[in-house]
Amino acid sequence: MTKRILNVVTNVGHYDDPAHPTGLWLSELSHAWRVFEQHGFDQTLVSPAGGRSPLEPRSLKFPNYDRTAKAWRADPARMALLETTAGPEGINAADYDAIFFTGGHAVMYDFPDSAGLQRITREIYERGGVVASVCHGYCGLLNTRLSDGSHLVAGRKVTGFARQEEVLARVNKLVPYNAEDEMKKRGALYTKAKLPFVSYTVVDGNLVTGQNPGSARATAKKVAALL
Repeated sequence: MTKRILNVVTNVGHYDDPAHPTGLWLSELSHAWRVFEQHGFDQTLVSPAGGRSPLEPRSLKFPNYDRTAKAWRADPARMALLETTAGPEGINAADYDAIFFTGGHAVMYDFPDSAGLQRITREIYERGGVVASVCHGYCGLLNTRLSDGSHLVAGRKVTGFARQEEVLARVNKLVPYNAEDEMKKRGALYTKAKLPFVSYTVVDGNLVTGQNPGSARATAKKVAALL
């Protein structure tokens, strides 16, 4: 049976201040997509509201704009996928072996409180499927609870974009909350690399998380290995 991956992307295009655009960090999707594609997995894009997923402008500039991201933007069929993402209500969690939350600061707004994404994540996780995130994608796990009412991340080892990295990226005053602190408040055992912006991934059972954009490929490879 071919393994199926549900890749989650944002619908949000700006911070609280509309003068500051944000969106999907393209390389986090393109790197993971490439890894999953090489393994022959089927892939679907889903977003909290369905429809268009805008791109983070900063992800389209050097050094973030690499070969896989450029190839994605040059492919009309791939770009069309970002205009027509599925909504959670149209997704049957039983059809997927893993869910992979991509990042970009935009996800801080629409990932945490999506009841539909929480349902899908819980169902995949509780039947032994893989739940994964990279960078800010871990915001999609903040409020996800298991059937017993506990937070999925409670007592689990996770990583994600660090507060130090927010400061270095000069967006710490733009973001709506401190994601690292919020994850810790939910009982997660948060860890990070000793140096910012280096690839760092954590595997705890069927939960796989990567710290930053540079971790997308490694995170996807660990998901593939579990599958």
